[in-house]
Amino acid sequence: MLAVVRTLTSATRVMDVLPLLRARDGIELYITVNPGSAFTAGLDAYLESLDGITALSWSAATRRGFDLAVACTVNSSMRRLRAPLVVLPHGAGYNRLVRPTTGDDVSPAGLSRQELTWRGRVVPAVIGLSHEEQLERLRRSCPQALPLARVVGDPCFDRLLASLAERDRYRRLLGAVGGRRLVVVSSTWSEHSLLGRCPDLPLRLVRELPADEYAVAVVLHPNIWARHNPLDLLREAVSAGLLVVPPQNGWQAALVAADWVVGDHGSVSLYGAALDRVTLLAATGEAELAPDSPSYAFGRGAPALDPAGPLEPQLRRAAEQHQEASDNVLLTLTQRSLGERGHSARILRELLYSYLANVEEPKEEAHTTPYPDPAPADLARVSAYDVLGEATGDDGVRIRRYPVGPGHLAARGFYAVTAEAGLRRRQSAEVIARTEPGADPEPLVWLARVAGQLPGLAVAVAALDEDRHLVRLRSGVVLQAQAVRPWGTASAPLDPVLLGAAVAVRQQEELAGRELVIEAGRRVRVRFTARP
Repeated sequence: MLAVVRTLTSATRVMDVLPLLRARDGIELYITVNPGSAFTAGLDAYLESLDGITALSWSAATRRGFDLAVACTVNSSMRRLRAPLVVLPHGAGYNRLVRPTTGDDVSPAGLSRQELTWRGRVVPAVIGLSHEEQLERLRRSCPQALPLARVVGDPCFDRLLASLAERDRYRRLLGAVGGRRLVVVSSTWSEHSLLGRCPDLPLRLVRELPADEYAVAVVLHPNIWARHNPLDLLREAVSAGLLVVPPQNGWQAALVAADWVVGDHGSVSLYGAALDRVTLLAATGEAELAPDSPSYAFGRGAPALDPAGPLEPQLRRAAEQHQEASDNVLLTLTQRSLGERGHSARILRELLYSYLANVEEPKEEAHTTPYPDPAPADLARVSAYDVLGEATGDDGVRIRRYPVGPGHLAARGFYAVTAEAGLRRRQSAEVIARTEPGADPEPLVWLARVAGQLPGLAVAVAALDEDRHLVRLRSGVVLQAQAVRPWGTASAPLDPVLLGAAVAVRQQEELAGRELVIEAGRRVRVRFTARP
């Protein structure tokens, strides 16, 4: 069998299908790149990473025969293949108008006469549709291809459903632990996308959302990676804690892990809504969508995010409305794109094996595998926070921390920094924390030294282990702080910067022998003891 790809997007989508074919059945798997796309950056490296699949050049692939070819994109040049071609969608259905690809302004990409035919002959043997609503649109755009169409469902979405059991692990790997909730920002490509319309939205989210309450991850269409380096494009947001999910793998896990999806008209937003995530659109892409497509209706029906307005209140309001709604309109809209839910593996395996000579389809049920763990790009650790805090009751303090980056102008409250922060930030900070346990010099020595170097400090903290730290007050008093873990509760690290900020809010009080409840995304009780 030959897999045919044109872009990184279509390559990752065909990999949703190939696991349905078992090597132990004697099936030999090959893969080739159908040339001509402008978005091939990163494709060769991805193909080299695939195990058990032999890569062929296009010329070599067109010189030999195969029992079957499978592609998640279509182009009339695929007529050169010496194999029956099964074409599947590489998004949530067929929605986008791309005149250079389709040759007209009414046919959605993937269903146009220009892509599907050559000199009047339909090139694919099977045209896979994710939902039966696409039959009528295919009839209008390329009627001679209609007899070859078959509704096969969406293997990507079915793998997302199979991945729901892995949600807790995905969330941990993406930082959504300790009371933090995950906002996934998704952008397709083009000037009408989220990133095309509001390129500073990821930066604004990490700046406006308290770091102890939210984690923010960004998922960008592979075509953006083909033209730009997002780690440079989003450099300031990355320095403030933005997680960047690579295009080869991880966006699926991020969707499963998400609490909110902030997106546009790309498939990722629709998948998020179909998973019942709180979904808002910062761009609808109506200018490049077929007006009769489900994605167009989805853009009209989804709640809008105002990129210029305060962001956290909009997220909270959308979550409340999502929780209170008796009928989820977005779920209904996604059903027009995602048919045969939970059955695509069975349908596709039966279809693919029917083309393989002398190979019998396995008798056991077709298995849909979960997606691999996410592996976001390595990030620079946040070293400075702008802190707002208030005392609550006799023994509580509420803290909200916001990452401080190069463009930060004025503090909302006071600065709390790590020992790695730059000199200017350290000199203006009220709190400093050394976050590495076991670092040199010894904790008491370091606390005395930094207090002498930074006379304006209110609190200095030296980590001893993940939930026990030394705290030096402005007066010179040193206390040990220990997180109190009530019976039956899960252990979670006590962040030394957060601890220092909480003590700074209430340090006018005598803390030795007392307990303090810190609320910042989650609640943690801390006991302070003096040296025996």
